[in-house]
Amino acid sequence: MIVLQTRVIPVLLLKNRGLYKGVKFKDYKYIGDPINTLKLFNDKEVDEIVIFDIEASRLNKEIDFGYLKEIVTEAFMPVAYGGGIKSVNDARKLFSLGIEKVILNTNAVTDFNLIKDLINAFGSQSIVFSLDIKKTFLGIKVFIKSGTEKTKYNPMEMALKMQSLGVGEIILNDIDRDGTMEGYNLKLIGEIAGVLSIPVIASGGAGKLEDFKQAKEHGAHAMAAGALFVYHGPHRAVLISYPSYNDLRKYLGD
Repeated sequence: MIVLQTRVIPVLLLKNRGLYKGVKFKDYKYIGDPINTLKLFNDKEVDEIVIFDIEASRLNKEIDFGYLKEIVTEAFMPVAYGGGIKSVNDARKLFSLGIEKVILNTNAVTDFNLIKDLINAFGSQSIVFSLDIKKTFLGIKVFIKSGTEKTKYNPMEMALKMQSLGVGEIILNDIDRDGTMEGYNLKLIGEIAGVLSIPVIASGGAGKLEDFKQAKEHGAHAMAAGALFVYHGPHRAVLISYPSYNDLRKYLGD
């Protein structure tokens, strides 16, 4: 198997044990069964995957550890999980299931001490922050609770804050581009990646392989995508796909 230096990561969105995909964090449509989808990604030799429970923080739901165990048991690749992580104990349970990284958004923003505690317990390499951003009348702001609640923070100050707290990576997730397949927010990727010393994962808007190349050229260390890997054609028929490593290597220069 070809191993690429630049990671290209499928993102799966969980809701009530189903797999969903939306546009701009809204209008979610059922895609299929997460475990069957994961098996397809196994066959395509995907080398990392991200799973978000899109309701856990917004609805203050408990993490579905039992179902996550079923999912991780089927995964042949490293799994990162985000959604509803409120404590060191939550993270410890997730790691015990075989999850390799935990991703925080809401509870990281509302409680900086939680990030400190997680890093003290598990190290920076396993703690990821999802920087969910969206345009407002007051400029681009950081959002929490699956994009439903605006904060006072702008993306740069939050990115720098999370780096100073010690997170290992930041997922830069542009809500306005999510699911549109119209390309990443290259300007913001360049600005954020240009000042951080930790890896930035571009997310939100990938629609073609050229988008991965452009994100890398603007400083992204990895690229995440959802719609590109679950939809096919102008009518968005559901078809799980992943580019060949030869094609990825051609575009990424790895």
